[in-house]
Amino acid sequence: MKNHTGDCSHDLPKSADILAKQIRKMRFADAIDTVNKLDIDQAVLVLKRLPIHFSIELFDRPELQKSAKLIEFLPTKHAISILNGMSADEAADVFQEIDERTRQRLFSQLQPTTRAELKKLTSYPEDSAGALMTTEFIAVPSTWTIETTLNHIREVEETRETVYTVYILNPISNQLLSAISLRRLILAKSDENILDAAQHMKPISITASTDHEEVARLFRRHDLLSVPVIDKDNRVIGIVTVDDVFDAMTEEMSEDTHKFGGVGAIDKPYMQISFFEMLKKRGGWLCLLFMGEMFTASAMQYFEKELEKAIVLTLFIPLIMSSGGNSGSQATSLIIRALALRELKLGDWWKIIRRELSTGLSLGSMLGLIGFSRIILWQNIGIYNYGEHWFLIALTIFCTLVSIVTFGSLIGSMLPFILKAMRFDPASASAPFVATFVDVTGIVIYFSIAAIILAGTLL
Repeated sequence: MKNHTGDCSHDLPKSADILAKQIRKMRFADAIDTVNKLDIDQAVLVLKRLPIHFSIELFDRPELQKSAKLIEFLPTKHAISILNGMSADEAADVFQEIDERTRQRLFSQLQPTTRAELKKLTSYPEDSAGALMTTEFIAVPSTWTIETTLNHIREVEETRETVYTVYILNPISNQLLSAISLRRLILAKSDENILDAAQHMKPISITASTDHEEVARLFRRHDLLSVPVIDKDNRVIGIVTVDDVFDAMTEEMSEDTHKFGGVGAIDKPYMQISFFEMLKKRGGWLCLLFMGEMFTASAMQYFEKELEKAIVLTLFIPLIMSSGGNSGSQATSLIIRALALRELKLGDWWKIIRRELSTGLSLGSMLGLIGFSRIILWQNIGIYNYGEHWFLIALTIFCTLVSIVTFGSLIGSMLPFILKAMRFDPASASAPFVATFVDVTGIVIYFSIAAIILAGTLL
């Protein structure tokens, strides 16, 4: 038994050597997938055997899972080399996830420039352009020629996030004057002044406090690859690249999707979430929604006498409640998306009420006619006998569906506006929350209409 155990421990480094050789021949995306499938100990053994530049490239990609844990378990010298070599924005993201004790130990050993960049980038709010930006960009004085600029790019390109755009600065004040694309650089004459080649066009810029959703909107609207981040004196302090915006928006979309489904935001792959963490993320919302549905039971208790007199009305409760909840969820999802894309603003709420009122009435009438026809058809072909007042029951269902679908559409469309006005995330207006709210009110609407139409007959 001892020999067997010894053989296994002896074979582990050997297998890591083999795997490291295989990974070196892979594309980075495939290499990341392979490393992600390993446990921490195995991944560390493999990373120690990879060339440092290859490891840096892996850590520079957000697809690599457990980056912070890997840094914590790697030998200090190896971890320091990776952090020093990573792009500043990615290193900041990883560094923030490392446990406090390891962070303090590593920070003091980093290169002075890396320490300064990490300190700067980690000081910005999480949802700001400052948190997305990198300080690794190409900027040159406006006195340079095209040839001088291209030579400079060749010298520094390995240490820069992107070379697609060069920012042109005032040689005295370092203020941003213009920007020139790599394509225009290549096509321009080598002895031409860079500012003249850029045609003195002032680039679109943002500040470090710009919200990342606004940054994404600018990228989409102007088809940008990068955008400079400037300070109050119009000096470039960093750039935000399109891949960083894409990663941030993907993360934001995942978070909003979880919220909209009535689940706490999850930042790990599904299979990596622990059992108790899953309970924590889902249990809170379920308990809240359950307590909301308890009001539905209270509403039904209030109409207990009506239910005893007309038990046939209970047959349509699931139909009515689901129709109202579905219409509300549809409206909520449409409005949340429109608000996120800046297609709507808070001042448009009145226009939305008018639009959803007409839409809700039309959709409700559509469903009402289906429900009305179904009762008439079932009664006349003998599938089910609704009693002598079957027509009034059909009319009750029609009127209720029109009312509840209209009400659901109005509530579902207004809730995101209310949350946004209160400075909450509109995505918190989750589909289950809207459905639960409409369920409670739907019961009241249903039996109130039934009391009016069936008064003197069933009720």
